[in-house]
Amino acid sequence: MAMPIALRVLEGHARAYRHTWRGTTIGAVLTPVLFLAAMGLGLGQLVDREPTAALGELSYLAWLTPGLLAASAMQAGAADGTFPVLAGTRWVRTYHTAVASPVRPRDLHLGNLLWATIRISVIALVFVVVAAGFGAVPLSRGLLALGPAVLTGVAFCAVLSAGVVLLIRDQFLAGLNRFVIVPLFLFSGTFFPVEQLPPVAGAIARVLPLWHGVELTRALALGTAPALPWPVHLGVVVALLVAGILAGSVTFDRRLRP
Repeated sequence: MAMPIALRVLEGHARAYRHTWRGTTIGAVLTPVLFLAAMGLGLGQLVDREPTAALGELSYLAWLTPGLLAASAMQAGAADGTFPVLAGTRWVRTYHTAVASPVRPRDLHLGNLLWATIRISVIALVFVVVAAGFGAVPLSRGLLALGPAVLTGVAFCAVLSAGVVLLIRDQFLAGLNRFVIVPLFLFSGTFFPVEQLPPVAGAIARVLPLWHGVELTRALALGTAPALPWPVHLGVVVALLVAGILAGSVTFDRRLRP
């Protein structure tokens, strides 16, 4: 059965993580918290001097927090789907060791995603608790918003890992972060409404999967309606996840099968 073997992969990640959790978790949580403090509390005081209809008459901190939650989950998913995968195939080659056992390549991919789901969930949960402490979002609504945020992060992890497993050189990852992950983080409605972008850029932003994740997360956190119907936003994120799982089952097998 695929799932029990994938759970063994998950167990291996958990055992290894006991020795590295401090550095990785603290960094993953501290970065969005600093963004929240700098952009929400610092810049937010300037934005809030003149309440704008673009933010639904909300404070900038309240409007920013759900978007930053989804974007931070995306970044965590991207981190889990890039460097650890390349380490497993090229630098440390633990993946080759794993598939020499009864673990199949597709089990490895699924186990990685299960582990990424747990890690992203923990990071997002800590972020929500801290944001509630800031008064940025009610804790109950923040917990509701965890679902779409984590789903967004895991979807990005699935797609990226499915592609990265085929890489021969690691130079691609720097360009991926600079020209894909960072622009997504900045221009998917996290820090300002996409309606304020030029028409062409705004149309492109509405196609990006992160924007749909941000809209879902923000709608649940604030109790408002998303820009498009719920099934559209959810369908885009779920489609990204399914595509990543299906593609990964092929690419992991192609890269790792003896």
